[in-house]
Amino acid sequence: MENKKFTVTDDLLASKSQRLLNFIIDVLIIYIIEITIGTTIILIGDLTRSDTASNWVSSLSAVESLFFGLVILFFYYGLTEMYFSRTFGKYFTKTLVVKYDGSRPNMKSIIIRTLSRLIPLEPFSFLTADRGWHDTLSVTYVVKKHEFVAKKKLLDPSDEIVV
Repeated sequence: MENKKFTVTDDLLASKSQRLLNFIIDVLIIYIIEITIGTTIILIGDLTRSDTASNWVSSLSAVESLFFGLVILFFYYGLTEMYFSRTFGKYFTKTLVVKYDGSRPNMKSIIIRTLSRLIPLEPFSFLTADRGWHDTLSVTYVVKKHEFVAKKKLLDPSDEIVV
């Protein structure tokens, strides 16, 4: 019996519109997280009658705000993709992140993937190629979940796919 190994093929890759929607949803969620954290700090400062916390959040410079946003971006993408192989945007568009052989990405791949997102104009790199820079540099693929699961089960029906 021939032993075939699973590999990600072009028909499984998420479309450009799915990728763009992933980006828009994820940026909105990151922005909501930023606002929620800032508001929570201000409310705690007000409740404890401590102007220090409220003043700190209110007086953040543009560079400090950018750094704060990048820290949230790193944790958002890093944690969601490491533990779930997908962000909330990918959950909504029914896509997920996998390695070439269909396995879940390891921590190193996710860290490279997340750090690659800090490259200027990187979010739009997938518009000119099949895969974005953060996919290429981390050797990962964003695939359509249902098609991926179906194709992987065809090759190995006993494979327990956890996604």
